Amino acid sequence: MSTVTFGKTGRIGRITLNRPARLNAINDDLPRDLQAAVEAADQDRDIHVMVLSGAGDAFCAGYDLAHYAQDPNTPMTQDMPWDPMQDYQFMWANTQCFMSLFRAMKPVICKVHGYAVAGGSDIALCCDMVIMEDSAQIGYMPARVWGCPTTAMWTFRLGPEKAKRMLLTGDKISGTEAAQMGLVLKAVPPAQLDTEVEALAERMATVPINQLAMNKMVINQVAEAQIVQAQRLATVFDGITRHSPEGMNFKTRSEEVGWKEAVRERDSGLYDWTRNRPINRP
Repeated sequence: MSTVTFGKTGRIGRITLNRPARLNAINDDLPRDLQAAVEAADQDRDIHVMVLSGAGDAFCAGYDLAHYAQDPNTPMTQDMPWDPMQDYQFMWANTQCFMSLFRAMKPVICKVHGYAVAGGSDIALCCDMVIMEDSAQIGYMPARVWGCPTTAMWTFRLGPEKAKRMLLTGDKISGTEAAQMGLVLKAVPPAQLDTEVEALAERMATVPINQLAMNKMVINQVAEAQIVQAQRLATVFDGITRHSPEGMNFKTRSEEVGWKEAVRERDSGLYDWTRNRPINRP
């Protein structure tokens, strides 16, 4: 596991995304390393609960666009005509790695500082509970162009109207607003984040594993069938967003000016991706 670390203290398993120089951005290895760590914790009879966090300055800044958007050779964009099932196979595998958090027998608390954006929000929202710094940011900005959240967890957590508010704008919101919307369990000042997460983990760690597993399973069962159906559609759509005219223009723009500038243009709302030019406003 080169991109994730795994350890334990007492009854708490600790999984850490570990690409701090890239704000723990997702590369080809991270989804499978994450799944391997979750499976290791799930099989360890000493561990009752897992805590997922990120090393360095952020939880996870999404997919590593230096590779996936700026690099001409990437599994996320094919030459035309493209094979949607090849794309689906790649993204579905990643989605199922993230969903190992949801399907794990034991509960998973996600500790978010800095950012949990784009694919990083997918990872966080697959956990059972999320506690954020009140100033941390969460959102799915690729909903503006070049992405559809494959885990489909926004609607599961927020309901249709609030999910639309997020995914039809691509806005980021603070931990405070995320807690107010019901997207995450709680938002606390940065100095209190570790204390809040540890208190919740320690409380659940006193419950027998079988009790934790049965209650998590019952709660998940209420929505799991709908989630999986939505994930299949979302994963197909995610591939389409990257191979639509606008998606191909975003990829070309990322190669021309660098992914950071392309993302700035996307998030500002001042770029016309259909015509591949800035929007001139009076």
